[in-house]
Amino acid sequence: MMFLKAFVVGGLICVVGQILIDTTNLTPARILVSFVVLGVLLGALGIYAPFSEWAGAGANIPLTGFGNMLVQGTKQAIRDYGWLGILTGPLSAGSAGITAAMLSGVVVSFLTKPKSK
Repeated sequence: MMFLKAFVVGGLICVVGQILIDTTNLTPARILVSFVVLGVLLGALGIYAPFSEWAGAGANIPLTGFGNMLVQGTKQAIRDYGWLGILTGPLSAGSAGITAAMLSGVVVSFLTKPKSK
């Protein structure tokens, strides 16, 4: 059942993104940034954490989950280090995912040839 919930929730988040791409003049980059900001806002309000526990990977893997992770890292760093945590919290919380994305991009860039447009 947990896999079904994750699939449905993650799929619905992706469907919302696709509907925004198809029906608005927003660029995909703006939609992705909006999803991160939405995750930050919902995380700051305490709404995203219970939703994330219920939906599991379906809520944690999309960009809204990344925004929530930044908020949770910031909250923890503020508890640990005070106001300095505002600067260090998001970076330390998101470092593993950002590093994995960068390394994947480097590996793929060595294995493929870019095409000029």
